[in-house]
Amino acid sequence: MAKRHYIPITADVPGASGESNCALIRKTVRTALEAEGVTVPCEVDVLLTGDEGIRAINREMRNIDRPTDVLSFPEFSYTPGCPPVTEDDADPATGLTPLGDMAISMERVAAQAREYGHSKRRELSYLVVHSVLHLLGYDHLDEGPQKAQMRAREEAILAELQLTRRAGGSRR
Repeated sequence: MAKRHYIPITADVPGASGESNCALIRKTVRTALEAEGVTVPCEVDVLLTGDEGIRAINREMRNIDRPTDVLSFPEFSYTPGCPPVTEDDADPATGLTPLGDMAISMERVAAQAREYGHSKRRELSYLVVHSVLHLLGYDHLDEGPQKAQMRAREEAILAELQLTRRAGGSRR
């Protein structure tokens, strides 16, 4: 039997790590990895937190003292579109390639779902896809080709999950 991805999810806010959130996050990570052509078993660690928790992480890791919706901390520097396909980066103890960590503010999930006029389920999936793409080397620092490439991949993966934008909807 082929080894599967390992996606541990922890939460430091009540109710965030419910069964439906965890199932959605794992499905979204697996779908994104498959869509990006990842052929080796990987580990992606997920933290579900609130605005204060993500603010503390943002302050400690990036010296930015404000909350944000999602933070991504890649283990390796991959090139967008060139994911790990060999086990060269795998942890010898587990056989898994550690892609990195993500932290998601569940308060931002709820607020942004309201702001953009869609479900919390869609917003959570969007942030997970966004983070996975960061772990795989995508970025959006410019307003040009890099951002367009990342947005196109986000939309394609969300379409696979049947979580597309509504007609006339917002940027997300």
